[in-house]
Amino acid sequence: MHDLNQHVLRTDASGMPLEWIDYQQAARLHHLGEVAYALGASLYCIRGGFNALTGQRSVIEIHSILATFGHNHVIHELRDRYTPPLGNRTLFRRDGHLCLYCGGRFPVSDLSRDHVTPISQGGKDVWTNVVAACKRCNNHKAGRTPEQAGMQLLAVPFTPTHAEYIYLKGRRVLADQMAFLRSHFPRSSPLHARMTRHPFD
Repeated sequence: MHDLNQHVLRTDASGMPLEWIDYQQAARLHHLGEVAYALGASLYCIRGGFNALTGQRSVIEIHSILATFGHNHVIHELRDRYTPPLGNRTLFRRDGHLCLYCGGRFPVSDLSRDHVTPISQGGKDVWTNVVAACKRCNNHKAGRTPEQAGMQLLAVPFTPTHAEYIYLKGRRVLADQMAFLRSHFPRSSPLHARMTRHPFD
């Protein structure tokens, strides 16, 4: 039995990752008959009331990955053009909680969002122009580009795909959930290497 805060990965019937849900939402989907199939480890076994006619008690077993009926056409059709919302938490996870200038690993409280090309020089607040930076490096770089500041960028910023973004949004991603999500990443995804180095960040 897992902690009740452990989230379940919901997918559509084709296996496309959609979102993280809690055990109550998962139980509701089971109760409504919306679950197509389940994969992964058994997380919870929820016992309900007894049937007055049969005397049997209702039991719902909730697994780590749950596929629901239906097909998310929007995500499938826009997969190559999908741009997830940009937030610091997912940005820092994308970059492995590393400062992409000094290479140090920092807690969230010591990281900041740096614009590679500063806003003041026409840079935009988009995935491909932002990196995680420790506050010291960000202050040193100030309103300059890395070249102007004499600093080297350690990795090229990229826009996560939908599946990558679902991974970045997860908390305490289980090994089977991680393996499932990785199978949906592009082969060239930098997250493959980062997940191997720091699998449970």
